[in-house]
Amino acid sequence: MTMTQLAAFGILISLAFVATAAPIAPQAFKLDNGLTLIVQEDHRAPVVVSQLWYKTGASYEHAGITGISHLLEHMMFKGTANHGPGEFSRLIAREGGRENAFTGRDYTAYFQRLEKSRLGVALELEADRMRHLRLDGAELEKERQVVLEERRLRTEDNPRALTNEAFYATAFQTSPYRHPIIGWQQDIQAISIDDLRAWYRRWYAPDNAVLVIAGDVKTQAIRELVEHHFGAIPATTTVPVVVREEVPQRGAKRLQVAAPARLPYLLLGYKSPSLKTAAEPWEAYALTMLAGILDGDDSSRLARELVRGSEIAAGASASYSLYQRLDSLLVLGATPAANTEMPALEQALRNQVTKLRDEAVSERELARIKTQVIAGNVYERDSIFYQAMQLGMLETIGLGWQRRDEFVAGVSAITAAQVQAVARKYLRPEHATVAVLKPQQMDGDEHGK
Repeated sequence: MTMTQLAAFGILISLAFVATAAPIAPQAFKLDNGLTLIVQEDHRAPVVVSQLWYKTGASYEHAGITGISHLLEHMMFKGTANHGPGEFSRLIAREGGRENAFTGRDYTAYFQRLEKSRLGVALELEADRMRHLRLDGAELEKERQVVLEERRLRTEDNPRALTNEAFYATAFQTSPYRHPIIGWQQDIQAISIDDLRAWYRRWYAPDNAVLVIAGDVKTQAIRELVEHHFGAIPATTTVPVVVREEVPQRGAKRLQVAAPARLPYLLLGYKSPSLKTAAEPWEAYALTMLAGILDGDDSSRLARELVRGSEIAAGASASYSLYQRLDSLLVLGATPAANTEMPALEQALRNQVTKLRDEAVSERELARIKTQVIAGNVYERDSIFYQAMQLGMLETIGLGWQRRDEFVAGVSAITAAQVQAVARKYLRPEHATVAVLKPQQMDGDEHGK
């Protein structure tokens, strides 16, 4: 499932509610077999969201098996000894529920949304496939073709996605974040059924999983229900993956991607710590504010000065990932306006970075961005799905679910001097990576460049 589809799913759940009372504080438990259970009571609507997170994803993989986490996600719907291929989805649909899954760099997660009295059905099915998945070679070949087609449509035939993939592979030298989540095509083609079985046995176990239940539930009843379905599953001794930390970057990097496209595209990125890897937590919150200053809304700097002001860009953006297991990237992207040359566009982006390094942001601008960032976080909290997602993500990447409630205070405390400090420390010219999409003629397009 794509993150865009995931966002739409969460918004649908959010729009179904009217906030009438604040949710009860989450409670967490650990079963004897190591399964972590987090329960978030929220009684605004008679629904429940169940999310089962496994501590494995693209950053756990190595060259030769990239994409195996995502491929296994697909195979998790192919049945067990107790349920045939596709039966999981059919049973959830029969109960009036919705389900899906997603793979990220640091996790793989499976979720369901149901009327609260039907939660037991989802838990029974998830417990069954946690250790009893039937991995069949014929089914693998079918799903392999599905994944290869997904890669073709979303990456190889999408010039921006292709550029982004090459950008990450260049920006990171040793970090596993250099690999695409979907995997490299050659690896997808080579993964064997034995590879999948080994990956499944290694990572899919209760002591490597986090189960989040959020919605109109009672904590003690949920704890008993989870014990009933998962308690008998034996723990395994999960061998931690050896983390390959990124080596220091010793100079700027540049790459050009030639692909059929109508418009050129530019990416400018800087390695930055995540909340988990930052020397001090405030650095990550300051980087969050810095990204918001550049691209928080239509009045932020990139839109105001590059799109509407100088009209040098047709579109511009900035992004930063606060919640990751390893070091992150702060990335600026832009599409040139008509008659704008790429060197001029790149210089305009670099000028924005230089301004953040040289000049402290005004208190008025900082306060406006804080309001926007905090409002976005509060809006997400109005969704049961995103409440569960924040708890599961934080626990799975090793920060701990309790860190969720630090966000507002962390952002609120950031000063203009701290924003300038992280800009000077991390947004250095010698640490930049630049990727340029150079459009090639498209099939059937006589006017392609």
